[in-house]
Amino acid sequence: MNPDETVADLVRRVEILEAEAEIRRTQARYMFLCDTPCPEPGVLDDDRRIDLIMELYTADAVWEGVGEYYDGQFGRAEGTGAIRAHFQRFWSEKRDPELLLNAHYLTSEQIHVDGEEATGQWIHLQPWLFSDGTSLLRSSRLSNAFRRSGGTWKISRTRTENVFVAPLAPGWVSDYPSASVLMKP
Repeated sequence: MNPDETVADLVRRVEILEAEAEIRRTQARYMFLCDTPCPEPGVLDDDRRIDLIMELYTADAVWEGVGEYYDGQFGRAEGTGAIRAHFQRFWSEKRDPELLLNAHYLTSEQIHVDGEEATGQWIHLQPWLFSDGTSLLRSSRLSNAFRRSGGTWKISRTRTENVFVAPLAPGWVSDYPSASVLMKP
């Protein structure tokens, strides 16, 4: 390789690494904003939380639950208006029992960048704790798409498929916060 080709190859490789890092941060931020209680400083209501989540999506994005368990539970939302409505139903409707805690853990990451588009796959694990003392552990596979938009990487598709849902024994968790203070000064 001549020096110009070497430099061009190094630039291309750095651009891919930077894209992967930004996509990783975008996906992690999405999960962080979906945690309950929401750990984002200054987010005092779910409308603000939804606004922040929507900033991560392209205008034509799709959010869908697929497979025999998630197809009927989550369905498909196309465009930011429909995706916003999906999140509003999740957080704005009063639930009985109330969701007290959930936290998202991501693993088995694969990110593939192809120019201005990319895909990412993860396995996600999420404990849920409800006000009536019931709880469950949920796992799903994520197969998401991303697109560079306005100079930043945004989510153009969230696609989730159930791996399992398992009820947890009463009392498996003894201590948990009612609000997150981690990010406060």
